[in-house]
Amino acid sequence: MSSARLDVADVFRDEWPRLVARLVRDVGDVGLAEDAAQEAFVEAARRWPERGSPDVPAAWLLTTARRKAIDQLRRSKRLTDRLADLVVVEDGASVADGAETPGDLVDDQLALLLGCCHPALSFDAQVALTLRIVAGLSSAQIARAFFVSESTMTRRLTRSKSKIRATNLAFTRPDVATLHERLPAVSAIIYSIFTEGHASANAPTLVRGDLCDEAIWLGTLVHQLVPDDPEVSGLLALMLLIDARRATRTDEHGVPVRLAAQDRTGWDAAQISTGITTLANAYGARRGGPYQFQAAIAALHATAATFDDTDWAAIVRLYEVLLARQPSAVLGLNHAVAVSQRDGMAAGLRALELIERHEPFAEELADYPYFHSARGEMLAALNRSSEAVSAFDQALAACTNEAERTHLAVRIRELSPPNE
Repeated sequence: MSSARLDVADVFRDEWPRLVARLVRDVGDVGLAEDAAQEAFVEAARRWPERGSPDVPAAWLLTTARRKAIDQLRRSKRLTDRLADLVVVEDGASVADGAETPGDLVDDQLALLLGCCHPALSFDAQVALTLRIVAGLSSAQIARAFFVSESTMTRRLTRSKSKIRATNLAFTRPDVATLHERLPAVSAIIYSIFTEGHASANAPTLVRGDLCDEAIWLGTLVHQLVPDDPEVSGLLALMLLIDARRATRTDEHGVPVRLAAQDRTGWDAAQISTGITTLANAYGARRGGPYQFQAAIAALHATAATFDDTDWAAIVRLYEVLLARQPSAVLGLNHAVAVSQRDGMAAGLRALELIERHEPFAEELADYPYFHSARGEMLAALNRSSEAVSAFDQALAACTNEAERTHLAVRIRELSPPNE
């Protein structure tokens, strides 16, 4: 044991995914692996402050966790099924069955990530399992993210693990085909976690920093595991560049602050620099993809000295590339907003009307608060106040975030005639 005192919480952040990944490989049961890892960290929190930290925390945790797993297997009479993979060494020696290499750890963690995103699982299950098994969040923390009760989330996670066990979903080291097949799903799940953190649909606050942090941590992990995939790099760059504005996106009362009014001196310059470097490395592969193009847009915002200095022409072109590759109502809306800044509000309004008339998008936009609020801002800039108020009313009716509802209510009051 070392005389130095390690913070178990810091070790948890670094070692949890590696430990669970290794245990899943050894015991072949994701639920058992997770339970054993959790028990090992509980043991560490109890013993390390009293007796000192181990010289090699990862090895201590693996040894302890595997013993916990063996105890559970004995109680469930399943030990004989796994004896070939678990070697018990007497007298407290390490139970590792061979030296680990960095490649082993990478493969195991990739298997864990890709297994949580197996296509046989629902999207919600994939998100919940990724947060629980890879990121190590508790059921209570994930329940808060999904705005459900802890008991509901516990049941959801239990059902997902039961399905994994019953259908024998593989958490094996991925081949190239599986890696390319599942990485888009992994990226989509991480980005969905970030999106909820960046602009929460239902929370009282606009920004949920805890979810932004988890998504960026997961994105960093995937980037470390698959450093040569340009879209993985693009995703990480996108999240870093957008999140760099976090501190300025709301005022002291939690009310949203529009991009044009944000204090750019409060943006995280180091994070912007890291994001741009990560994006530049992705571009080196010369295989452009949606996350890279979105990150390029975020980089143009992040590096403009002022709102008026933003290169809106370049942003419009990038949105046009994205729309040609992957048409969507949200991209169409963002493109229209960029057009309004490049060519004027009347042009932006015409672009909004075009996407509203596009049949596949019409129903989606009808209940999308950002569409109505963007339309309201354009109408207000054109001094069409009564129409702007109507648009903001529609946005308010569709909005579920309390901070954004407050902002919309203020805009309505500002534009309404006196005594109305």
